Amino acid sequence: MQVPLFNRAGEQIDQVELRDDIFGIEPNQSVMHQALVRQLANARQGTADTKTRGEVSGGGRKPWKQKGTGRARAGSARSPLWKGGGAIFGPQPRVRTVKISRKMKHKILLSMLANNLDQKNVVCADWELATEQPKTMQAQELVNNVGLANKKIILFVAPYDFHSALSFANIPNVRPLSFDQINAYDLANSDCWLCLKKDFDHFKEMVSQWV
Repeated sequence: MQVPLFNRAGEQIDQVELRDDIFGIEPNQSVMHQALVRQLANARQGTADTKTRGEVSGGGRKPWKQKGTGRARAGSARSPLWKGGGAIFGPQPRVRTVKISRKMKHKILLSMLANNLDQKNVVCADWELATEQPKTMQAQELVNNVGLANKKIILFVAPYDFHSALSFANIPNVRPLSFDQINAYDLANSDCWLCLKKDFDHFKEMVSQWV
């Protein structure tokens, strides 16, 4: 399997080889769906809380006597039927965390990587900063020249490559993502993945450990 390699001017100069036994596997749609459901569930705070009739203040005294008033029987002014009363079956704090094993997590990420490679949505770029400081203008120029200006891009960068991450961080449609931050939701919620050639070997080495 091969990924196109572009230079700063947007010209394809070569292709990067990928291992078929890692990146050419059949994507497992079931575990991919399960991963997205898990991540969205874990992102919920689960802190919504309503007070029941036993938690609202007041209501300790019987409003009126049981018989002889002509009104309906009432034992507390904090009944759910009364204004200011407790809530019936309202939301309560709960833990929504779903756990998966490390082996399954790696299987999920490999399936998502293979799925996007099948759709030819992965690009590698031979790009180096012309200065020692982050430059958004140079990063935007690369995105435009490669033809990804109107796509939602995930940029894979090595954890130590801070200047590249900062160069792309201010581009609205680009989300820099360190290799150790790769997750199912960000991979699915993007149109294209971009990786810099200087970091690509590190990326392939890390992915090879998931098999």
